Amino acid sequence: MPHTSSVPLYWRLNKPRYRLVGTRCSSCNEAFFPPKTLCPNCRSRGKIEPLEFKGTGKVISWTVIRVAPGGFEDQVPYAVAMIELDEGTKIAGQIVNTIDGIDIGKPVRAVFRRMYTDGSAGLIHYGLKWEIVE
Repeated sequence: MPHTSSVPLYWRLNKPRYRLVGTRCSSCNEAFFPPKTLCPNCRSRGKIEPLEFKGTGKVISWTVIRVAPGGFEDQVPYAVAMIELDEGTKIAGQIVNTIDGIDIGKPVRAVFRRMYTDGSAGLIHYGLKWEIVE
């Protein structure tokens, strides 16, 4: 069954998806992506502030996907990495433009790309992927 999204939900998630906006706890200074409303470290409520990440970091682990899940078959092979952002938060993301030359510790930056399409007449979903900085 193809994936479809509701337009209102899609637009509500634009800020985190397009601008890499998360949150930071002002009590313990921990940063989170996706955004949180309660700090899981110090359990502080009401001291969570929005944080726009710089969009740079480094690869801490990676793999190449050769058998993709439904809807992503046209993209194989592609690389997925765990990335530690400069602010300390760890996130997963697709590495674009290459599956060669990826290594632990390589610097990366966020880039805006097409993620997937909801069928031939559906929404085109865009978001952030990552590229190696040489």
